[in-house]
Amino acid sequence: MKAIINDEYGSPDILELREIERPIVKKKQVLVKVLAASVNKADWFLLHGEPFMIRMMAGLFKPKFRTLGADVAGVVERVGPECTQFKPGDEVFGDLSGGGFGGFAEYVAADENRLSKRPPNLTYEQAAALPMAAVTALQGLRDQGGVGKDDHVLINGASGGVGGFAIQIAKYFGAKVTAVCSTSKLNTAIEQGADEVIDYQKVDFIQSESQYDLIFDVVGNHSIRDIDRVLIKGGSYVSCAFSMEIMFLGPIKSMTQRKKYVNLMSKSNQEDLQFICKLAEEGFIVPVVDRTFTLDDVAEALWIIGKGAAAGKLVVSV
Repeated sequence: MKAIINDEYGSPDILELREIERPIVKKKQVLVKVLAASVNKADWFLLHGEPFMIRMMAGLFKPKFRTLGADVAGVVERVGPECTQFKPGDEVFGDLSGGGFGGFAEYVAADENRLSKRPPNLTYEQAAALPMAAVTALQGLRDQGGVGKDDHVLINGASGGVGGFAIQIAKYFGAKVTAVCSTSKLNTAIEQGADEVIDYQKVDFIQSESQYDLIFDVVGNHSIRDIDRVLIKGGSYVSCAFSMEIMFLGPIKSMTQRKKYVNLMSKSNQEDLQFICKLAEEGFIVPVVDRTFTLDDVAEALWIIGKGAAAGKLVVSV
């Protein structure tokens, strides 16, 4: 089979499309014929091995994950002897980040609990766009942020994969959403349901007179002191961009000001994946696919994701 391989850490230019053996299916795994995969910022970080702490789980000197790609959608071709949830022919999608990645390939062996049935109203490309980004948004808003009806939510970095799903998920929970993005992506944010938009190229949201019950931050480009100005007492700030300041000062702020500051460490799980599948089936979330690539073009897609230049999800059609 064909797969994208990286034998060392570096830029997308080191990636190679090679012929390798199909993976061997373990007892509780399924072999998935990959029809689509999507590109995430996690792939960029793993490819570079940066920040350095990533190497603690991904390999200190050489990458443990030689084929990247967490999000996949495809068809089950074979099942392990102890697999109980799927059978050959089932159409599935899922997030492989907790089980070794491997999505940028024609086939992947995946733990059955990393997968769910594909939403029947979505294409394979749309389904592949969902798992990591949508589950991250769900866990940040619902689990860490406690989003509720009529909450005023600000999403900083609302034009990419996680931010776009965050708009739609916040609206599902009944919140009023203000989306912060660039001029060229304002219409995309509005189409995804944002009630208000702020063009960060013209206005810095921390200078706004508005205050928010919940700030969901994909970018992480402001200090706690700045965020304090626009976060109400009793409000929550959830950051996808790991911050040492939040790690050390967040607990203090929580105690002294009744404001919650937390770094989001999302974790793939089947229950949340199935919840996202339900929202997609019922039309509450619709993936926005910016561009589609082939396996030959994975390096190009990674350069785009690294620059933050995508308005939605970048998908690889296999």
